[in-house]
Amino acid sequence: MIKKLLIPVVVFLLFSVSSCSKYQKLLKSTDNEVKYETAMDLYEKKDYTRSLELFDLLQAAYRGTNKGEEISYRMAYCYYNLKDYTVASFYFKKHAQTYPTSARAEECMFMNAYCYYLDSPRPSLDQSNTYLAIKELQAFADQYPKSERVSESNKLIDDLRAKLEEKDYNIALLYFRMRDYQAAITSFQNLLKRFPDTDRGEEVFQNMVLANYEYAEKSIPEKQRERYEAAVESYNNLRFQYPESQYIKALEPIHEKARKKIVN
Repeated sequence: MIKKLLIPVVVFLLFSVSSCSKYQKLLKSTDNEVKYETAMDLYEKKDYTRSLELFDLLQAAYRGTNKGEEISYRMAYCYYNLKDYTVASFYFKKHAQTYPTSARAEECMFMNAYCYYLDSPRPSLDQSNTYLAIKELQAFADQYPKSERVSESNKLIDDLRAKLEEKDYNIALLYFRMRDYQAAITSFQNLLKRFPDTDRGEEVFQNMVLANYEYAEKSIPEKQRERYEAAVESYNNLRFQYPESQYIKALEPIHEKARKKIVN
């Protein structure tokens, strides 16, 4: 019984060893046509690692030919499918620039930008790649304004901007919770300038009322009046922009205290 079970395993191992041996011989071969056909076959079978290895060897031999263009295109997708988005974006852009009249140039420029989008980290991390992704997506939309992909590019840009907004809001909130009110106020103000259509407007104004009031309370007498005035202004902005806000009534006592401090 055990022997019968072992036979298929042995056959599989022998086949694998034989296959690997043939592939290693192919890598050393000078027959580029066989390499090309094998690389294309491996690509279709989603064996992106081995197909990429062969494509890499064939780049120089087929540069400037139709096969060279095919190799360039598929190399980019090999890296993409292997989730190496940084290198994939480089190859997509390189393909579009090397073959600007190709029917695939537009697709590759979009994929270049999309790889940056996929490489954008969560909001708590450094957002350098997010800014690069926005830049590349906008560049694509500017270069191909009539493309069907522009709508998708704009949606991706909105997603990335939402991530930047979340990071800015979390930083401002952190300053507020640390009672660094001056930094919190500046951060909230910058957030409203950068993202005037933010969905967090109510929360931002609420926190600005509280931050300005607490900042005034801890200030030297010469600075208190202007900071109480800032608290009142933030409250009035909240009432004007969000007249139905749940925070208006809750902040009324703070507003009254600040107003009285100004009068007195």
